[in-house]
Order: sequence, then structure tokens, then C-alpha cells
Amino acid sequence: MVGYDIVVIGSGPAGLAAAASAYKEGVKSILIIERDRELGGILQQCIHNGFGLFYFTQDLTGPEYATRFIEKVKENGISYKLNTMVLDITSERKIIAINKEEGLLEIQAKAVILAMGCRERTRGSINISGTRPAGIFTAGMAQRFVNMEGYMPGKEVVILGSGDIGLIMARRLTLEGANVKMVLELLPYSSGLTRNIVQCLQDYNIPLYFNHTITKIYGRDRVTGISFAEVDIKDKRPIAETEKEVACDTLLLAVGLIPENELSKKAGIEIDPITNGPVVNDRMETSVEGIFASGNVVHVHDLVDNVSKESEVAGRNAAKYVLSHKKFPSIKVKTVAGHGVLYVVPQIIHPQKMEEEITLYLRVKDIFKDQRLMITIGTEQNPKPIHSIKRLIMAPGEMQTINLKREHILKGIHVNDAAGIDTGLKLTVYIEAKGERKDE
Repeated sequence: MVGYDIVVIGSGPAGLAAAASAYKEGVKSILIIERDRELGGILQQCIHNGFGLFYFTQDLTGPEYATRFIEKVKENGISYKLNTMVLDITSERKIIAINKEEGLLEIQAKAVILAMGCRERTRGSINISGTRPAGIFTAGMAQRFVNMEGYMPGKEVVILGSGDIGLIMARRLTLEGANVKMVLELLPYSSGLTRNIVQCLQDYNIPLYFNHTITKIYGRDRVTGISFAEVDIKDKRPIAETEKEVACDTLLLAVGLIPENELSKKAGIEIDPITNGPVVNDRMETSVEGIFASGNVVHVHDLVDNVSKESEVAGRNAAKYVLSHKKFPSIKVKTVAGHGVLYVVPQIIHPQKMEEEITLYLRVKDIFKDQRLMITIGTEQNPKPIHSIKRLIMAPGEMQTINLKREHILKGIHVNDAAGIDTGLKLTVYIEAKGERKDE
């Protein structure tokens, strides 16, 4: 068995940023484990631009963004293993991995950073009836085929779901000569960024149909067409009289992403039922001591810049954990999603131990215009407002961030350092229940 101070599982934007941050903090014994053939993760197949606008204040492609961090890893001499699959991880931070050169590996870490990213929902998770022909791909798989393997998945394309990968692939396939006939979205709004709707669909005259879904797939050896219909807004059931058929040879599914949580569950980590990722505190530490997590394995991000920022927090605090095991009692504050908010990450804050400023990440449940995000802290019976911020527009497809200073949180709770760990305090984020609301 070999040992490292920190083992990072995954070398996408989260893993690379976390490793670089931990090294900068003073930990030199770091290993990155990557199951693919090269560092960079999903960024290597994202050859479009739009990355790094906030983090680097430059307009970069995915590989260019990844290269910035890969160079840091190599310059610092951080160890990494490619083509290596992690099979298991225990709550004692023992890792079982395998690759064809070394066989079965046992690695003991003082701290672990989970950065496995997320996976795509498949046809099986949305239960579309019909045959099982070739020509049905997740949008990410099609992206890899086109951008890395050099294959075209098809010529006459229908896309189900308006997630960012689906929107981007609509443009990508159009540029490669395919005819993207339509994008169908079950919800009354897009789950992707507004800029991608404009740049990838509207600029290429690709129609986007809200409140629509696919009802059946046709074809024996290869997809020959699909049926689609409008759905009832309340129960999402297809309206039979609106059903239509369209011929196509390819169907792309962009119907959502799920954090890769199998290893998290094996380690006994508490999983948030809304995000489907680990419950983390302000240090990005999970419910299992010494195991940290960041990026899309915690919750699905829309901007890689936020992944890097969040992962630096995880790397920095994993390093502090390794270098110093000092502990002292700390107030525990749970974050709560209030009116109009789907979830808030991190789910737990320790105000006395947190950094000078914390970033809260959240998604809203609907489209809201010209409204305020409100933050209160205290008991359920006595919440005290500590911050508010006005937003012109908030949509489920675009993550909201709020920066809170440590001093403001401490002033809001008014308890001394000797207070018990669990005081029943909650930090609630909600949308002020007034103003114009738009549902379409």
C-alpha cells in the first residue's frame, strides 16, 4: 500500500484546481487519479469558446482553460495516474483503484478530494416508448464523437432537452453540415444559459419548443423518426391531439446531469436529495471527516469558472486539514432553501471557523424578474435579516451566487464562542414574495 497526504479523484476542472490549491497551501504529497487517457476531464471535448471569462478574464476554449491548470500541475510536480479507475473508497480514506500497468492498487490518503464530475441522464431515466434502434445518443457522447473521435453521429437531428450541452451540440452539428430540425423542452423555460440559446439556436434559426416532449421513437436498425407532442403545464402529460411526427436519423438527449455519487455513497457520505451530491460545509468537507468534494460531483454548475473557484476552497481546506488537526467547538448553521429557491450549497456553515468570505451557490425554481434574494439567520422562530441583493432576472438554468462576509454572519447570530455545536440556527435564502413573476 502506498500513501499520500491528499488524493484527488478526477482531473477535470474541479480536480485540477483543487490539487493546485492544495499544493499552494503547502502540501506536496498529492496524487490525482484520472480514469481517462489524459488530464482535463470533460473540458477536452468542449472545443467551443466562452470559458474563463470571469476566472481568467479571457475568452478561452475548454482545452485552453484546462491547459492553464494542467501546466500548474506539471510545473509543481504533482503526481497523477491516467487510465486508472477508482473502485472503492472507505470512510478511513483508503482507496482501491485499478489500471492495466500496475493492476490493483491500495492507496491510503490523509485527505481525499472527490472531483468525479457528473454523468448524463439516459433514455432509460425518462422512459420514452418505442423501439431501440441505433442513433440515440446523449448530447455529451455525441460531443465526444464529433470533437475528439472525428465521427458524425447523424445528419437529420432532433434534440430533446435544452441543457447547455444540447444547445451547444445543436450549433456544433449545424456547423458540421447536419440539419438540426428542432430542440424540444419539457419545461416552460430552458435549463441552459441564455447566451447559449441566442448563440446556438437563434443565430442558426433552430426552433426551440417549450412544453413539448417526445412520445415515441421509430426505427428498427436505425432511428427513422419520432413523435412529439405538447404537454399539459400542470402534470406534464402529453396532449394527444397535438402529437406530430418528424423524420430524423439521430436523437440527442440533453435531459439533465447527475453528480457521480457512487464513490460518495461507498464512503458513507450523506447525500443531498435535491442536488444528488454530497452534503458539504463551508470548507467543502463532506459528512465524513477528511473527505472533501467540489465541482459537479457536489452540484451541477453552469460555469466552469465557478467550479474552479469552489474547488480552490476544497483544496485549500484539505491542505489545512492535513497540516493541522486542531479542533475547537464551533457553531453549526444549516443553510435552507426558502421561497422560490431549489437548493443552497454549502448546506452547513461554521461561522467561527469559516474564511473571511463565503460564496453561496443556489438555483431558483422558476423565472423571476426584478426581485430580491433575501438572507436571514437565526432560529426558525426568530430569523434576522443579514443581507439582500436585487436581481433583474433569475432563471433555473443560471446559477445564482451570493458572497457573505464572516463578520455579517457572526453579527446575525450573537452567540459566544462557547456555544454548543448544534444550536438549531438556520441561514435561509429566499426570494422576496412580491413583484412581477414570469412563468413563460
